[in-house]
Amino acid sequence: MQKPSIPKGFRDFSPETMVKRNFIFDTIKSVFTRFAYQPIETPTMEKLSTLMGKYGEEGDRLIFKVLQRGDKYTKAVNALSNNQEANLSEDGLRYDLTVPFARYVVQHQSEITLPFKRYQIQPVWRADRPQKGRYREFYQCDVDVVGTDSLLMEVEFLQIYQEVYKLLGIKEYKVMLNNRKVLTGISEVIGAADKLTDITVAIDKLDKIGVEGVNKELSEKGISNEAIEQIQPLIHLKGSNDEKIEALKSFLSNSEIGLKGLEELKFVLDYAKACGADENISFEVTLARGLSYYTGAIFEVTAEGFKGSISGGGRYDDLTGVFGLKGTSGVGISFGADRTYDLMKNLDLFPKELTQTSKIFFANFGEDEEKYAFKILSQLRQDGISGEIYPGKAKMQKQMKYAHSKFIPFVALCGSNEITENTIMIKDMETGEQTSYSYEELLKLLQ
Repeated sequence: MQKPSIPKGFRDFSPETMVKRNFIFDTIKSVFTRFAYQPIETPTMEKLSTLMGKYGEEGDRLIFKVLQRGDKYTKAVNALSNNQEANLSEDGLRYDLTVPFARYVVQHQSEITLPFKRYQIQPVWRADRPQKGRYREFYQCDVDVVGTDSLLMEVEFLQIYQEVYKLLGIKEYKVMLNNRKVLTGISEVIGAADKLTDITVAIDKLDKIGVEGVNKELSEKGISNEAIEQIQPLIHLKGSNDEKIEALKSFLSNSEIGLKGLEELKFVLDYAKACGADENISFEVTLARGLSYYTGAIFEVTAEGFKGSISGGGRYDDLTGVFGLKGTSGVGISFGADRTYDLMKNLDLFPKELTQTSKIFFANFGEDEEKYAFKILSQLRQDGISGEIYPGKAKMQKQMKYAHSKFIPFVALCGSNEITENTIMIKDMETGEQTSYSYEELLKLLQ
């Protein structure tokens, strides 16, 4: 019989892994809530008309399409076999949480108050090539606000980054910041305004294919050698954030939209500095982010010792417009929960106590002892202490091995003496010491 397996790019999660993943989710959620964002959920599937055309050509190719069902599928297959046009798919698995959020805002606009601040923690799917740190199913932790063009929101997201990574213990990270208006201005100045998408898609691959690879792709997309040559100083631009902005002011002097992007960047950076949220922030003119719906600020976070980004986002001025609600700007960021997990695991940042699913384990010596132990355990649970009892009599070696495998710090050994004296004998699994406790003393110990 063939051993069961799962598709590539998908994973099972053990209890130990889930405890750590939930630690990440709960930490991020606590920060989102502190900044007054509210939770929503959207369905696993969206209509392809909702998804297609929002992520650029490359993104559209990575959408998992869901086949028609029943008679619709049969009719479509028959039509194709007769060389007729047919639609095998109308729905797809969501590629991200931002486009479904924009659809949600438009569909429920009469029920929400603008500006609308929401967070969403759900899985997304991409038909990507599986590799280390890149999965076909993964969780995103999104936080967005729609209905305001205030740059205070960008500053707020920089604060959220700072708070989340502080609580998770991630210190060596860099928040890269740019503005799509700057990139639009650059394309104007070099005479390739009609090639903005091609330029951003190519530049976005700089860390993967290098400068030569970017230049080659730009050339293949029809960008002139002269234009590519003009971009080179920007690709190699160094210095402080202020120095980079000053250098770009000269380059973009004849581009109104480019200068507007620099003005927005300076506002965000100055405001972040004023409120102490400028830690680890770097203006990177080569940051492009391939998603075509971004129009203003764009964010991306990398971390020391991890290949690829662990978070990203940006402003989208008219994403709701494609669904019929014009002039409603939005901005948001997304934490990659799976990449954050891999990073924290590599750096050994998870608190040790997370592996403890129970604070106390009651050994089972027999029927009378079981009743006595179970009564105490039930009271501990009511008092907010997690614990368990071995379900049935077994050799002590087996029971202790069970407690050890679950990293349970205390084992209760309740025999006939403990029943008579109404006490609980506790073994400290770290030191091996055994001490007799009353219930009140035990409760104090575990709390």
